[in-house]
Amino acid sequence: MSTILRREFKAYFSSPIGYILLAAFWALAGWYFYMSVLLTATAELRNVFNAMGTISMFLIPIMTMRLFSEDKRLRTDQALLTAPISLWELVLGKFLSSLIIYAINVGIVLVFGITVSAFTSVEWPVTIGLFIGMMLFGGAMIAIGMFISSLTENQIIAAIGTFACLLSVGILDNVAEIVDIPFIRNFLYAISFNNRFYDFTLGVIQLKDVVFFLSVMFLFCYFTTRVFERRRYS
Repeated sequence: MSTILRREFKAYFSSPIGYILLAAFWALAGWYFYMSVLLTATAELRNVFNAMGTISMFLIPIMTMRLFSEDKRLRTDQALLTAPISLWELVLGKFLSSLIIYAINVGIVLVFGITVSAFTSVEWPVTIGLFIGMMLFGGAMIAIGMFISSLTENQIIAAIGTFACLLSVGILDNVAEIVDIPFIRNFLYAISFNNRFYDFTLGVIQLKDVVFFLSVMFLFCYFTTRVFERRRYS
C-alpha cells in the first residue's frame, strides 16, 4: 500500500494540474480569510472553513478524476490488478494519497489561525474541531470521487459525475425542508453532508457524525474494490 501511496502522491505533482489546484485552493482560502477575518477584525475562522467546504466540492472532482480513470485509459490498470497486492491495499493507497494532498490544502487554515493568534486569542478547540470535520467531510467526498473514477476511463466524465454526486448530497438538507413526509425528511437530514458537518462548525465533535463520514469512506472504498474485483476475474 505504501508503494501505491508514494506513486500517486508523486504523480499528483508530476503535472501542472497538481500545483494549479493547490494554488487555487490556497488563493480562494486566502481571499475568504481576508474578507471574513482581516477586514472584519475578528478571530473567527468558521466562515473560512465553511467556504472551503464549498471550494472542496468544486476542486475534489478534479483532484480525484485521474485516480483510476487514467490507469484505465493508459491500460496500466492491468499491471495494478496483477501486482502482488490486495485490492484493498490498491484502493487505500490511492485514497490515502488523495487525503494527504487534501490535508495539505486544508492545512492552510491552521496557518491562518497561527497568524491570527499572534495578535489575538483564537478558539483553538473550535478551530481543531472544524479541521477534523473538514478532513472527514473531504475524505467522504474523495471516496465518492475515487469510486466514480473507477467506473470510467474518461477523466472529464469522472469529474462531472463526481461533481453531480457531491452537489446532490450537498443540497439534501435543502430538499428535506420541502418534503412533507416526516420519514423521508428525517432520512434526508440524516444523510446530508452539510447537516452532519454543522456540529463541527460549532466545535462539537459528535461520535455519530464521525461514524457517518467514516462509514461513507469505507462504503465507497468497498464499492471501488468490487469494481476491480469483477475486472480481475472477468
